[in-house]
Amino acid sequence: MPEIKIVTEIAGRVCATPVQVGGTVADGDDVVVVEAMKMEIPVPSPASGTITSLLVKLDDVVAEGQAIAIVAN
Repeated sequence: MPEIKIVTEIAGRVCATPVQVGGTVADGDDVVVVEAMKMEIPVPSPASGTITSLLVKLDDVVAEGQAIAIVAN
């Protein structure tokens, strides 16, 4: 089963984590929502599969290009 790292394209603060480890996601489903400059930017899954690791938690500060989760499809 290949694993895919999900990365954020913007720096900011994690304001929502709508998925849990073990949960399934479809291609394009929101995995994390990052707040940057008073805007909420969803980070979508690039593929369908199961979340095997959630690498951030609520209120964490993330950098551009940082891995936030791993999905196995």
